[in-house]
Amino acid sequence: MIDSSEEKISRNSEPEPKKQKGFFRELLELLIVALVVVVPFRLFIAQPFVVNGASMEPTFDNGEYLIVDQLTYRFEPPERGEVLIFRFPKDPKKFFIKRLIGLPGETVTISNGRVYIKNSEHPEGFAISEPYVSFIKRDNFTVTLEESEFFVLGDNRLGSADSRLWGPLPVSLVVGRPIIRLFPFTRIALLPGDGSKTLREQQ
Repeated sequence: MIDSSEEKISRNSEPEPKKQKGFFRELLELLIVALVVVVPFRLFIAQPFVVNGASMEPTFDNGEYLIVDQLTYRFEPPERGEVLIFRFPKDPKKFFIKRLIGLPGETVTISNGRVYIKNSEHPEGFAISEPYVSFIKRDNFTVTLEESEFFVLGDNRLGSADSRLWGPLPVSLVVGRPIIRLFPFTRIALLPGDGSKTLREQQ
């Protein structure tokens, strides 16, 4: 009786190491899947971005949490009025957020705070209406862009360091566009701040 009891106990205890092995194997597989799926997703498709500063107020406030679409601009160029996330030309380790105003080859003129664009389709130039700008700076500025340059401005013209200060943005430094605003929850939005449709209708 004692022998058979001991045999039952030993038989019941055998599967435990196998269960542990199974658990660790499943955990390893989960980690591998996470690396294979999540890492490329973060590197090539989308990544988080936190707004730092007041240069894009009132469109984006300091501390807002955005998801950046890094894929779209691999297949089509940005449009005027879209908000861009890019590497700062003076220090590519830093990331900035600004609005695209001038496209390659165009001449951008700011007169008393009003923005005018000259290009091959509008050699006489046209003024753009910017309903997203609440803090206007009555400055004057003119620049003609190269074929590999953008002109970007912060929506807060009074408090933005942008192409007026550090020059045109090389196209190669564009990372993507904000596709989702996740935080704060009261301001969740898809394609937040996109003004491309408004500016297209003016041309």
